[in-house]
Amino acid sequence: MLGKEMFYNVSIFITFFIILILNASASEKDKIIENLKNTKNFDFKFEQNINGKIENGQCTIEYPKKIFCEYARSNNKILVSDGRYLVVKTRSSFYQYPVKKTPLNLILDKNFLIEKIYKLNERVINGNLINYTIKEKDYEISIFFDKQNYNLVGWQNVDMYQNFNITFISGIRKNRIISKNLFKIPTRN
Repeated sequence: MLGKEMFYNVSIFITFFIILILNASASEKDKIIENLKNTKNFDFKFEQNINGKIENGQCTIEYPKKIFCEYARSNNKILVSDGRYLVVKTRSSFYQYPVKKTPLNLILDKNFLIEKIYKLNERVINGNLINYTIKEKDYEISIFFDKQNYNLVGWQNVDMYQNFNITFISGIRKNRIISKNLFKIPTRN
């Protein structure tokens, strides 16, 4: 009789522990999703590594699909998306693409991210990052969130030229008043 009671108590403890773990995981996912839902825009510092070439600067993202990045110590390099087109411009070059043909089309769409995060299992990295890997059409994008404040802190993907791209972001400021002209597509010089 004592064995059955002990087995019963251990079973209840294990069941309770499993439910607790599953709820903690769901809770983090819910907090990431809630944080995304409450974010209209954010600006940040970035460091980008494309096939070993490191660049940095500052960006502003406004959902959906708008971004303005100014690169430090470059040829006046900027990256701009108005939600329809993406332009990369320097003193000597000008490239324009439909944003829907780039991985940023997915990264800059918070509704898409929320939909995918609901369905995906997360991976915790070094105890401080939560990672989701999204596979969509020809893209595989890993997005990373801070485990403490649930902010987006980076992503990695392969770009349209098959370059491996890792972007780290820091110094995040959310829901600021920003000029609508910031995302105006520049013209060629």
